This record gives sequence, structure tokens and C-alpha cells, in this order.
Amino acid sequence: MALRLADGTAWSDVLAHAVAATGEAFGAEVDGVTTLHNLVEGEWRATGQPAPVRTPVDNTVVVNLRRLDADTARAAVLHAAAEHRTWARTPLADRKARVADALDSLTAHRDLLAMLLVWEIGKPWRLACADVDRALDGVRWYADEIDRMLAGGREPLPGPVSNIASWNYPMSVLVHAELVQLLAGNAVIAKTPSQGGAVCLTVAHALMRRAGLPATLVSGGGEELSEVLVRAPEIGAVAFVGGRSNGGKVAAALLDTDKRHFIEQEGLNAWGIWNFSQWDLLAAHLKKGFEYGKQRCTAYPRFVVQRDLVDEFLDMYLPVVRSVRFGHPLAVGDDWAAGDPLPELDFGPLISAAKADELHRKVDEAVRGGAVPLHRGKLTGAPFLRGQDTSAYVAPSVLLAPPGRSRLMHAEPFGPVDTIVVVDTTDELLAAMNASNGALVASLACDDTDEASKLAVDLQAFKVGINKPRSRGDRDEPFGGRGASWKGAFVGGDLLVQAVTVGGDSRLYGNFPDYNSYPAT
Repeated sequence: MALRLADGTAWSDVLAHAVAATGEAFGAEVDGVTTLHNLVEGEWRATGQPAPVRTPVDNTVVVNLRRLDADTARAAVLHAAAEHRTWARTPLADRKARVADALDSLTAHRDLLAMLLVWEIGKPWRLACADVDRALDGVRWYADEIDRMLAGGREPLPGPVSNIASWNYPMSVLVHAELVQLLAGNAVIAKTPSQGGAVCLTVAHALMRRAGLPATLVSGGGEELSEVLVRAPEIGAVAFVGGRSNGGKVAAALLDTDKRHFIEQEGLNAWGIWNFSQWDLLAAHLKKGFEYGKQRCTAYPRFVVQRDLVDEFLDMYLPVVRSVRFGHPLAVGDDWAAGDPLPELDFGPLISAAKADELHRKVDEAVRGGAVPLHRGKLTGAPFLRGQDTSAYVAPSVLLAPPGRSRLMHAEPFGPVDTIVVVDTTDELLAAMNASNGALVASLACDDTDEASKLAVDLQAFKVGINKPRSRGDRDEPFGGRGASWKGAFVGGDLLVQAVTVGGDSRLYGNFPDYNSYPAT
């Protein structure tokens, strides 16, 4: 059956709604493509060299993003620092009122923000809505709790918070963090991710700025902006979410400073299967784990399985993998009508054709090295539009026993590729689950919860689930990482507010050069 775009969801329609909602943030066309402004020195300006941005959905150019140079970014930081001094003196009641105004505006444009995420980062509609809703609901919770969190003399940082985040959760990670930082009395600076989310973030920041919040949004390459956004003396803290390579560079740049920081990096999150029989329970968790193609920091791409359970595990697991639904997130049949639900998919494309190609090469490398391909899905039969570019789409793959020298053995694939490692002892189980020198989450599937709890003590993960997955969490749930997966202060709940304020008697929880301190999780 031939498929078509759902009515009203074409990029031209979505972009027109964005321009109508926040016209000040959009500029003239360059080569026939609308160009985004940068929010610098309190204004939306046509500053920077425009560069095309493509959507992973069909690889077409959607906007131009202006890339700033270091001097312009430096001026933006200086202005943000001046705004920070004023905002830090603003009474908490006034800060809460302005954040509430921003939340009302963001809520009014919730569907627009979600549809922008569908096009810009390829999230299916349900997951895009969840990203926006988690941000807004989470900040409302903080607004209700912020008086208690700041009690005891906690004050804003000496300078604005610089936020450098990955593309996968523009609202529920980046905008959420900024609004909490603003509640706590800090001005904020955000760097637009180069790979996706620029228009969604532009609309969100335009609404935040209209509400009187001291927010700055800049775009550009890490080479040009990192020195300013990380090391500028006016910056009060650096918040980074991304991979270990770039995170390591940020951490290295902060070594000779005492600047507050929280650097979330990737880790290979693992499920361990040991003395277990509740396969239906596990199947439900693993199906949900494929959401957004496992392009998230708390995805589980590694399964470490007791040898005696491999056959039962595969009997459960392979049908789950084969049931995963992916494709164009807005492709519908001719019988679709306005008001009908949009496609219910587990994931759409990866973030780019380049990422898809990289993942294919990692799989091929592992197979050449001796991994056994238990399942390699195909794009054939997935819901796509006739003639569309599908270069960013990757079907699920499952590899048994990846070789030790392959990149898939020790690093997170950040895509729908799972690896299975077979073990005979609990020592081997723990070693295989700790393969990446630290992780954000891990889980153990084990009928004996006491045995699982004893094993969990030796897992190098910040959160460990027993017969259930763990996630980043919302509201009052702390979040961090062990080993190389996290540097600096932990966040979540009270810890997030403590990370962006000073005062009080207790030292921060986190991974620091001179100590590590972990909260109950």
C-alpha cells in the first residue's frame, strides 16, 4: 500500500507554524532555506555563518543554522554574565512567576514543539510528546519545591550556567535543566546541538525570552566555541551531556579551574541474566527498551547471560526483536484522516545517515572478528514513503559474542544494535557487565532478589535495577554515573539545585578529583 505524509505534518507546514509563533527568531532565506537567528546579548540576531541542517527523516535540508565565531560567543557570555548579576538578585517569587509564564507559553505550543522533534531528530510522535511533557511537568514540580530546596542560605552561582547537551532530548534534558537553573537564580547559556533540535530549541528559547528569562542560545562548532563556553572566567558552571570523547575534552579543559561542573558521558549499560525464569516479565521490559532506537544514555545494548539460560533467553528475546516497529514517523495510509493517531512506532531514523553508516561498519567489523549474527533486520517492509531517502534508518541487529577488539565490545553503540555475552560464573558476569569502566545504569534479572542485591554491590553503575530497568528518572530521583561515565556533581531532585547553587554545610555528591560521594539511589 502506498503511504503519504499525514495531513498538516509536512515540514513546510510545521516550519510555518514555528515562524508564526516566534517570528523574531527566524531570518531571511539563504539559498531558498529559512535561517535561524542566535539569541545573543538579549536579542535574536542574524549573526554567524549559515550552514544547512538536514532532517534524518528523509535527509532533506530543513533550515540553515548560523555558526558563531569565538569573538561573538565571547560577547554573548559577557552579556549573560551581566544579566546573571541582576537575575541573582531578583526575588525568588518573581523568578517563579517568570518561569511559570514561560511554562504556560511552552504548554500552549506543546504540539508544535513535539512535531519539530519528530522532524528534527526523528522521534515518533508519542515519544516526541513525552519529551516535551517530561520537561514541562518536571519543571512544575521544581517550581513547587524550590523554596524548600533553597532554604538554609543557598545562593546562585557567581556566573551563568553553560549548557552543552546532545541532540537526543532537547526538551526533557536541556530546556528542563535550564529552567531549573533559572529558578535557582542563574542566567543560562545553551549551545544548540549541531546534529538536531535547533528549531525546537529556538522556539522554546524565544518563548522563554518573552517571559523575561535571562537565556542565551548560541550555535557553532566545538572548536570555535568550547574555549569560551567552558573556560571563560565569567561562567559559573558547565553542564555537559554527550559522549566520552567530547566529555573528556571538556573535563580536561576544567582541570586547572575550580569551576562547578556536571559532565554526563556514555557507558555500556548492561542487563545481567542469572538464575532467572520470569521471561514474560523481561520481554515486556526489553520491548520498551527499543524506544527511540536506543539513542539514549540509559538504553541497554548489552546482555550478559548465564550459559545454562541462553536457549530460554533467546526463545524470549528474538521474537521481541522481530516485533520492533520502525520507519518514517509520519507515513500513513490513504485512509488516514485528521484526528486519527499518528503511526505507533518504536523508533524512526537514527540522527543522521553518517551515524547509520558508522553503526553498519561497527556491526560488520564485529562479525568479521568472529561475532555471531543472531539477527540482522532489513528495511524492506518498513513504512516509508515512495522514493524517500532512507539512509539514516537502521534495522535492529543482534550479535552473539562480540570479539574483545571490536568497538561494540566496550562502547555503547547508541543505536538498535544489541550484543550478547555468555558467562559461566558470577565473576565473569560482573566483569562483562563492567566492560566500559563505569555506566549510568545496569540491571540484573534474577529470581533470588537477595542474590541479585549481593551481585549489584560490585556493578560499576550509578543505578542498578533488579528485575526491572533503571532510567535517568524525574523530579526527586538523583542521577549520575560511576567510573568514566560521569565527572563532577550529580543531579536530579535536590541534587540538581545544589549543583547550581552555593551555601550550606554539606559537600556535593559526585565524582571529583579528590573524592567520590554517592547518594542512595
